[in-house]
Amino acid sequence: MFLKNKELLLSNVSKYDVRTFFKEICDKELKKSTLSRKFTTLRTFYKFLIINKVIKQSPMQSMSGIKKDKKIPLFLTETEMQQLLSLENVKLRDRAMVEFLYSCGLRIEELMSLNIKNVDFISNTVTVVGKGNKERIVPIGDKCVEAILNYIKERREVGLPFDINSPMFLNDHSTRMCQRTARRIVHRLFIKSDILKRASPHTLRHTFATHILDRGCDIRSVQEMLGHKNLSTTQIYTHVTIESLKKIYKKTHPRK
Repeated sequence: MFLKNKELLLSNVSKYDVRTFFKEICDKELKKSTLSRKFTTLRTFYKFLIINKVIKQSPMQSMSGIKKDKKIPLFLTETEMQQLLSLENVKLRDRAMVEFLYSCGLRIEELMSLNIKNVDFISNTVTVVGKGNKERIVPIGDKCVEAILNYIKERREVGLPFDINSPMFLNDHSTRMCQRTARRIVHRLFIKSDILKRASPHTLRHTFATHILDRGCDIRSVQEMLGHKNLSTTQIYTHVTIESLKKIYKKTHPRK
């Protein structure tokens, strides 16, 4: 339809025409993901035309793609997090898992791969092996350390493995807990807390990053603790804190 309205043929479409086309569809307020998909489709179509010798050169040859909007990660407010951590009648193991995820911002696969020896109870740190077998050291909060020690103490009292080479978290068969079981446990606790039914263990990682940035932690430190290779991956959390600041500003500034 665009080519027909502009009286253009495929063989004489220019970069300007392509930009005009995208400007017109941008005016329709389409999502960035939709625009990106259309751009990719059009570029692939022109490659097909060149391969089949319908045209000699693509007008999109040196054009950069359309970046998709980064989704703001789902996270819990401090009130919701406190609600989750204050649940009663929770197994010591499950409480320690939630404390660990929130205290250190670990991925669930990182948490499940831990052994007791990975935790240094003197310096309150944990050695984590993340993506690409990259090792990092992350601080642990006092409340988390307390929850871990309570869980290990219970294991010792009931005769379950508790030596330093044992897995940090055991399933009901006294072997290393798998990710699927851990996800199910955390999801069940979310439901019990009556908060964000779509939340997952990764939500606690997002919550960790958002809360410490809100409290003044610098972004480079957050990048190091999360184990992100690129700072741009961590910067998504600054959008969350900026939105938070905007809400506070609107509520408190007399000339908002």
